[in-house]
Amino acid sequence: MEAFAPIPPDWTQAATHAHEFRCPTCHCTCMEAERVWINRRSPVYTEDYRKKWQEFYHCQCGSVWWAWSTERPPSEFANREPQMDNPF
Repeated sequence: MEAFAPIPPDWTQAATHAHEFRCPTCHCTCMEAERVWINRRSPVYTEDYRKKWQEFYHCQCGSVWWAWSTERPPSEFANREPQMDNPF
């Protein structure tokens, strides 16, 4: 799996920083990217001692962009109540 490879793929070298966590060229989301690589070898620590990583995306339009993991928008699934199925 390329996302967690220890060595960055060649395509990451052309990446530009996207400030809105989407492709700066066609505005597609990270979920629509063709390739992903997360730079887990070089975390950055925030003021409150949390880690953040660079996430690189190779978009379907051919653009390559990156953003900080802390800039990722909240998931639509984050605050859902767990559904309990009746096992009986």
